[in-house]
Amino acid sequence: MIDELLEYNKSFVETKGYEKFLTTKYPDKKIAIVTCMDTRLIELLPAALGLKNGDVKIIKNAGGTITHPFGSAMRSLLVAIYELGVEEIMIIGHTDCGVQHMDSDEMLSHMRARGVSQDHIEMMEYCDVNMRSWLSGFDDTEDAVRKSVHIVRHHPLMPADGIKVRGFIMNSVTGNLVEVEAD
Repeated sequence: MIDELLEYNKSFVETKGYEKFLTTKYPDKKIAIVTCMDTRLIELLPAALGLKNGDVKIIKNAGGTITHPFGSAMRSLLVAIYELGVEEIMIIGHTDCGVQHMDSDEMLSHMRARGVSQDHIEMMEYCDVNMRSWLSGFDDTEDAVRKSVHIVRHHPLMPADGIKVRGFIMNSVTGNLVEVEAD
């Protein structure tokens, strides 16, 4: 499958298909969005928000959440603010998320079935990674969004002059956004 994508890419570049996407690294709307990597949102989210290439920074991960105040998603937000001019942040979860109710024991079982040794799992735990916590999902999407908003708003490295941070849940079929109230 990757070879098919590479073949398409070669043609895309040769025919200058990239020209209609030209923009700068700075988001025109000064917004960063943290959202889920769910395949349904690839085109739906930008379409539902009227976004075009260059409008916003989009940070995607499993569940669309900030799970750790010093993880890569939060680091990306800080880069977006301090280096790229972002002034507002949207945390967008969605309905029917695959991370909701994800079971860490089941994922560990899948890992073992695909050849990850128990020794490697134990080594991770020895290195102070709580595998069950790290691989677990969330039970309530609204609560997960609320917690992510809280982490960002109260992060010690957020600018004192304030960045607007708001949370939402997107319907993964219709694209409808509902705001989640957070402190």
